[in-house]
Amino acid sequence: MARGRIVKKSEARVKRSLRVRKHLRGSAFRPRLSVVKSNKHLQAQIIDDEIGVTLVGLSTCSKELKATEFSRLGIGSAREIGRLIATRALGKGIERVVLDRGHRKYHGIIAALADAAREAGLQF
Repeated sequence: MARGRIVKKSEARVKRSLRVRKHLRGSAFRPRLSVVKSNKHLQAQIIDDEIGVTLVGLSTCSKELKATEFSRLGIGSAREIGRLIATRALGKGIERVVLDRGHRKYHGIIAALADAAREAGLQF
């Protein structure tokens, strides 16, 4: 009985991801800012879907964050990753992005990352 419930939950998560992602398409003019949250870490990538290339990427597992207090999942880490991903993107000439939150709700850690990226200069 429990196995059926687990399968239904995972299918629902995949359906939510596809529902959000079908409206998003990263281009050279406006790439996609993909945010992935696990139980321990947070990842953010800016992706150009037309050519299938990651332009900028950052994670709590990255070398520069690994030895700091931002090496684990949390609101502070999300703000730092949002700020760093925005400064790297602006350094590469990317000013506008589309936020891809996946199957997660836009609140808490995802919202903190997005707000920090906006404050650092990204537009979305």
